[in-house]
Amino acid sequence: MVLKKYQPYLAMLFIQILYAGMALFSKASISNGMNPYVFVVYRQAFATLSLAPFAIFLESSKTTSLSFTLLVKIFFISLFGITLSLDLCYISLSYISATFASASTNTIPVITFILALCFGMESICYKQRHGIAKIMGAIVCVAGALIYAFVNGPPLHLESHKKVDYQTSIGTSKGEWIKGSLIMFLANTMWSLWLILQGPIMKEYPAKLRLTTLQCFFSCIQSAIWAISVKRDIAAWKLGFNFNLLAVAYCGVMVTGVSYWLIAWVIDIKGPVFTAIFTPVSLIFTAFFSSIFWKETPHLGSVCGAILLVMGLYGVLWGKQKEAKCKKTSQYNGEITNI
Repeated sequence: MVLKKYQPYLAMLFIQILYAGMALFSKASISNGMNPYVFVVYRQAFATLSLAPFAIFLESSKTTSLSFTLLVKIFFISLFGITLSLDLCYISLSYISATFASASTNTIPVITFILALCFGMESICYKQRHGIAKIMGAIVCVAGALIYAFVNGPPLHLESHKKVDYQTSIGTSKGEWIKGSLIMFLANTMWSLWLILQGPIMKEYPAKLRLTTLQCFFSCIQSAIWAISVKRDIAAWKLGFNFNLLAVAYCGVMVTGVSYWLIAWVIDIKGPVFTAIFTPVSLIFTAFFSSIFWKETPHLGSVCGAILLVMGLYGVLWGKQKEAKCKKTSQYNGEITNI
């Protein structure tokens, strides 16, 4: 019973570890010369192929109908929430580092929170502690992300590490760095919209595995059309038994396939804002793995920003937990009054 209570939390932590691996694998593959548009196509193809058997056999007993209108809705949710989000994300990786890309995704909780308020899926009680905690937590998350991204401070040298300036190491100018950041922000907005729309679409089509598979399938087709129209070089589509294949398989099977299904499951239980608020955790994991594999030297500003991210995360989670308890108490008191 206790384990079941914490399953959504454990699932989100596992997802953030997968995302940290995605940032590292994707950046390395694109830096190695793989076209980002082609990368997305192969990633979604791997995801569709890995999910399809489970969707067919594990949900064979579900008789959920799929109307043409619902199919169109899933198509456009896939277009804006997955295809555009992924393509824009990988385009931005040509201009910014994996760690910075991971840091910029910490705007997702706030964007999601604002969109959820606009759609009436979240509420804020300004006079209650839990309402203040949610607002302050979101602000602290953004502040932490900005400090992590823009404030270096003195380097925290490790004996085996040499200082690496990511902006210099990837050969980008300040203008390209800003361009990449803006593209990543747009990608994050598309992803936040996808998180918001998962709740309503799952009410119409509750078969989560099938829904995830359909979205991956549509995204694969959409990404292929985009890639062909932008990159017509056949050589860019070659995929041998090398690191690029490993990166595509990992991002397709683990990140898109496994994590998208887990995200849909968590959203169904806890809502989109709960899902989005765990985004800062991937930054911690990404920075940790980058320091090991890419010998990145951590800075004092980065550490302080990471601490603020965690504080903001727990502030929002505490607020949502208290809010849920207050709602249950109110419903219970209302039932007693009616009796």
